[in-house]
Amino acid sequence: MRTAFLLAGALAIAFGQSAIAADTIRIGFIETFSGPTAPIGIDARNAFELALDHIGRKMAGKTVEVIYEDDQQKPDVGKQKTEKLIESDHVDFIVGYNWSNVLLASLKPAVDSKTFLIGINAGPSQLAGELCSPYVFLTSWQNDQTPAAMGLYMNQKGIKSVFLIAPNYAAGKDRLGGFKSTFKGQVLGEEYTVWPTQLDFSAELAKARASKAESMFVFFPGAAGVQFLNQYVQAGMRGQIPLYTDSMVDELSLPLQKENALGILGVQQWVNDLPNEENRRFVADYRKKYPGLRPTFYGSQAYDAVPLINSAVVAVKGDLNRKDAMKAAMEKADFKSVRGAFRYGNNHIPIQDFYLQDVVKDADGTLSLKTVATVVKDDQDRYHDRCPMK
Repeated sequence: MRTAFLLAGALAIAFGQSAIAADTIRIGFIETFSGPTAPIGIDARNAFELALDHIGRKMAGKTVEVIYEDDQQKPDVGKQKTEKLIESDHVDFIVGYNWSNVLLASLKPAVDSKTFLIGINAGPSQLAGELCSPYVFLTSWQNDQTPAAMGLYMNQKGIKSVFLIAPNYAAGKDRLGGFKSTFKGQVLGEEYTVWPTQLDFSAELAKARASKAESMFVFFPGAAGVQFLNQYVQAGMRGQIPLYTDSMVDELSLPLQKENALGILGVQQWVNDLPNEENRRFVADYRKKYPGLRPTFYGSQAYDAVPLINSAVVAVKGDLNRKDAMKAAMEKADFKSVRGAFRYGNNHIPIQDFYLQDVVKDADGTLSLKTVATVVKDDQDRYHDRCPMK
């Protein structure tokens, strides 16, 4: 009798847990929430939470539960947290990954378990090509696309030579490779810095000056971008070698870079002033929910992950066992994105527009990013034909 009672109790607990799970959409969210680059992860989390607010924190009538994990910007930690979310927390989706090396380390557990992974920033070339997966979608870009767009712009400006600098990890190499794929001028130097610890760039700046290059193109996100720009100006190079950037100036770094950022051009697929209704709502409500803060392109990509997931859940009426139907729904990108219209390529990387952005001073003296022009329309990454998915 005791054995039967215990068994009945265990079954009751199991069925109770199943009932709870059946009524809940569980999302694991992995980002960097500690260290110098924590503000990027916090901005992404803020935007994700806002997007959940906008859909009433339910998908197909089911409550959404989010489990946040800090990858500490370390590939091994990111992999451990990914495995925890899958094996212990039994999440239905995993969202996040700001750093390409962390995403690459975490990819196999998600793909092997057939857990949908929504990458909100990192876009390593391998993921666009031979490592593409039916279970992986990006709401950002492939790493090469942004710098490739800047290369096209610099061609239009008639720039004949450039000095390149980026951090020495997967995204830095992709970024400079993407730039070189479109820039038609001469590369007079190429330097890779220690990532993520190096914040003194005096040696690299001296090499750039000595190269006699007509311009510089650099990729430095987060704290490194703040330090590099400030040291560039302090070295008196603003009037000597024009600086063109990728992920260096955003709404997080701008309050620290201040007027040093004026006139520093960058390229992104989202700028805060894009004139579509969904973006206006996103920017306005973000500033209301988080006083004193402005969303960045990191946040815009995290925000878009929510309607993408919601489109899949609604399509199957909450039956998350129908993975093929969920994949088909997400491939349609049938939701209102804050970047405006886009579509997915065969490798689940967005085909989208890229914009030139500049820093301007508003009437009240506040510095902000503004769209200058559309550099390229409907851009598709250059690795999609290596992806076996059709």
